[in-house]
Amino acid sequence: MLNHTANLPHYTQLDAADELSSFRELFYIPTTAAGKEVIYLCGNSLGLQPKTVQNYITQELNDWRTLGVEGHLKAKNAWYYYHHFLTDATARLVGALPAEVVVMNTLTVNLHLLMASFYRPTPHRYKILIEAPAFPSDKYAVASQAQWHGFNPDNAIVEISPQPGQHYLHTNQILQTINQIGNNLALVLIGGVNYYSGQFFDIPAITQAAHSVGAVAAFDLAHAAGNVPLQLHDWGVDFAAWCSYKYLNSGPGGVSGVFIHEKHANNPQLPRLAGWWGNDEKTRFEMKPQFVPQPGAAGWQLSNAQILPMAAHRASLEIFDQAGIHNLRHKSIQLTGYLEQLLHQLNQRLHQPAFTIITPANPARRGCQLSLLINNNNGKAVFDHLTHAGVIADWRNPNVIRVAPTPLYNTFEEVYTFVQLFEQALTANS
Repeated sequence: MLNHTANLPHYTQLDAADELSSFRELFYIPTTAAGKEVIYLCGNSLGLQPKTVQNYITQELNDWRTLGVEGHLKAKNAWYYYHHFLTDATARLVGALPAEVVVMNTLTVNLHLLMASFYRPTPHRYKILIEAPAFPSDKYAVASQAQWHGFNPDNAIVEISPQPGQHYLHTNQILQTINQIGNNLALVLIGGVNYYSGQFFDIPAITQAAHSVGAVAAFDLAHAAGNVPLQLHDWGVDFAAWCSYKYLNSGPGGVSGVFIHEKHANNPQLPRLAGWWGNDEKTRFEMKPQFVPQPGAAGWQLSNAQILPMAAHRASLEIFDQAGIHNLRHKSIQLTGYLEQLLHQLNQRLHQPAFTIITPANPARRGCQLSLLINNNNGKAVFDHLTHAGVIADWRNPNVIRVAPTPLYNTFEEVYTFVQLFEQALTANS
């Protein structure tokens, strides 16, 4: 780690040494009204568009125009098999066997489908553990699942919050809570990376603890997939789901990915909500009355593949394969570490600390994102000042600015310039 009291390397040196710098050219960078590129630090909310997306989608539009329904089998990329074109890259991205992953639907839909299989509460084992603050959609989903099964969400849902005066959870606190709930715990469903604080949870330790009390270990990886290296198979995670429009740069409302460990995925007797696209591919079009699930995670599919969103996702996954998630992680640690040290220096220059970094300082326990808690009540004014200056970041109530330098397209110069603009915004709104 860099020492924030030392002289930092100049951003020109860091950018010159960046072996992934050319990947920025693969993306469209938004511009201001004056035509200047913005400093885009919001890949944790919506990733930028790869330049190849248009070609991938145009191919499917052309096949639709010229082939109509025959595109299912005669398109250049036959739609009938389109999800297969995403499988290997997805498995590499999340550390899974190919049969353990499938791309389908959207994130919260998939969480509900998976909980239909894996949240099977009994009168005694019915509680669900989530982190606070969990992403609201996750909280709504687990609460509605508990209520669907006849439980009061106020009793069934256990939210674990940081200790007073702290901003994120400690692993021991999570593990102790799992042990305390014990035999009453049915499901752990935690974000792999917390959307608010940016904390990267210890997934293997949490998984092991959940299994030790007989609970299912599951993760919402919306802020983790494409951000941090994952080894879902080796860690023994039961199931996971993620969206593709954040770090995975696959467009607004993009398709979701699913992981189901092979010990479950290859069990055709496991209860599930079925649909015809999960049926055995060899007999799907025979329209037989009995559902025979495909082996693996693909057996949880419901409806026809979403070809156009999947085409956009395919373009992005190709870039991740070229860059390599471990190479991206290496740059990410450098890039976010550089931001962190510049921010520490900024706080030291000010008469009194103007903000608090509420993301863990340990690079192993965070991804790209740093969450900045503004220490006065003018946080929104600071954020608006940054926006006017050409910075796209993310505002979260009550007083947090989320900043996520993304290794595929952000530079060290942008990080440096952001901190200068942040200082101006803080000074103007102190």
